[in-house]
Amino acid sequence: MNGLPAGVELPMVWAVILPIGVVTVLLRALPFAFRGWLDGSPLLDFLRLYMPVGVMVVLVLYTFTSSDQPVWAGVLVGFVTLALHAWRRSPALSILVGTGLYVGLVNLVL
Repeated sequence: MNGLPAGVELPMVWAVILPIGVVTVLLRALPFAFRGWLDGSPLLDFLRLYMPVGVMVVLVLYTFTSSDQPVWAGVLVGFVTLALHAWRRSPALSILVGTGLYVGLVNLVL
């Protein structure tokens, strides 16, 4: 009647969703409570500098090692994204064009 699996009732669903929501909001807000205390921290300075590059390296390695798509598609899109970023210096534009080009290439062309 309500689209839930057999044996699962709506109060059970809310009993799971509400605590998850509260914990998620609290964990997202927690760093802001300590912002003043953490300013100037060498660890945070290090993370600010290297974390974006580290995330990108992990994503690129994952794409090249776990994808069924040919490697040349990722390399081509990587070069286009790097060239666009070198030209326009817009992270948002680079991310949108690179992602769109890769998704379009692997879904429509290959």
